[in-house]
Amino acid sequence: MTINRIVRIVAGFFVLLSLALGVEASPLFVSSNWLWFTAFVGFNLLQSGFTTFCPLEIVLRKLGVGQPEGRVTA
Repeated sequence: MTINRIVRIVAGFFVLLSLALGVEASPLFVSSNWLWFTAFVGFNLLQSGFTTFCPLEIVLRKLGVGQPEGRVTA
């Protein structure tokens, strides 16, 4: 699986989870402050579209995701 796919999956999961935790109509509601996390994820997606800087991509590369077998770069 490519890094781009993983980033999209994680971002989508975070948005859905934070909405479930932040919207009062949800059975999983905890606090409306979770909506700030939704905004944070959306902002990161927006800025990475313009700057190509993605914190999750950096973490995944350091973990060796998306690298050929036997090759891990720091």
